[in-house]
Amino acid sequence: MNTVAIIDYGMGNLHSISKAIKHVASYSGLENTKVLVTSDAATIREADRVVLPGVGAIRDCMSEIRRLGFEELIKEVSQDRPFLGICVGMQALMTHSEENNGVDCIDLFSGHVRFFGTPLMEKGVKLKVPHMGWNQVKQTRNHPLWHSIDDEERFYFVHSFFVEKESNDDSGYVMGEAHYGKEISAAIGKNNIFAVQFHPEKSQHAGLALLNNFVRWDGKP
Repeated sequence: MNTVAIIDYGMGNLHSISKAIKHVASYSGLENTKVLVTSDAATIREADRVVLPGVGAIRDCMSEIRRLGFEELIKEVSQDRPFLGICVGMQALMTHSEENNGVDCIDLFSGHVRFFGTPLMEKGVKLKVPHMGWNQVKQTRNHPLWHSIDDEERFYFVHSFFVEKESNDDSGYVMGEAHYGKEISAAIGKNNIFAVQFHPEKSQHAGLALLNNFVRWDGKP
């Protein structure tokens, strides 16, 4: 049995992510894949793969993660099995976010989360914040989760804060970039961890391809 645990801490598109992973597993002939939306620590520890979703304010996300005792759990399970962070779930893996007057995050990746700014300008044109809609992602490094996905494929984004690519102390973990008024980290990864700013569950064929790669991934870069 290939078990995928989606961490339920009350802050994510849990149903959409679960439905999308079940779909790709069934479509790809991986009927032995079991997808669980769970807040049970023992179930998460026993899973073969773990997904950390996230929507909303980072302060609320980190507050719930810490209230439930999940910060250490996430550090534990992200060390030895395929682990996927999505949207604010990616931001939560960073060192610090400037959202909500500053929030310390889990610090699995050294780097900061920044606000796009007001106004956000591009060639004299004011861009809307949040960044909401389809955007191309340039694959900056080869990775198993990019398998069969074209470089500069379009994915669906919804966010007002972003991982600041140019400030990363360890820029080697940036796996994909996007541009929206400035260069941003669209995907990061190291060892058995991969995380994306966009929503694969809302990104149609490209997003489903990435989730399909995840349920097959052995955790090796």
